[in-house]
Amino acid sequence: MMTNPVARPVTGAALTAPVGPYSPGMLFDRLVFVSGQAGRDPATGVLPADVAGQTEQCLRNIATILAAAGSGLPQVLRCGVFLADMRDFPAMNAVYARMFGDHRPARTTIQAAALPGEGLLVEIDAIGYVP
Repeated sequence: MMTNPVARPVTGAALTAPVGPYSPGMLFDRLVFVSGQAGRDPATGVLPADVAGQTEQCLRNIATILAAAGSGLPQVLRCGVFLADMRDFPAMNAVYARMFGDHRPARTTIQAAALPGEGLLVEIDAIGYVP
């Protein structure tokens, strides 16, 4: 007899604290849905001043959530990238390419009218799987 998968939140001490009523990530069967992550370091609260630093920290925050779910950046299937200014695309894209290496998840990149936090230049969400 097959059981139906149950959605459950991803939890862990090292995860970023959400700024609203949502989970950092949700597991459904082997899929991991990661909420949009800002470039703030969860340990120090520091937000880098430039989009390159924020992009790297966004992806580190995503990697931490994925790891708590038993996954990682190589298992990311799709990302959504939200930029405050599309002129930051080349700098964001260079860091994104470095962090993912040869792995190329599907991706959408848009310029958002605003991001939820003072000084935020980029926010990234992701969908991955548990191998």
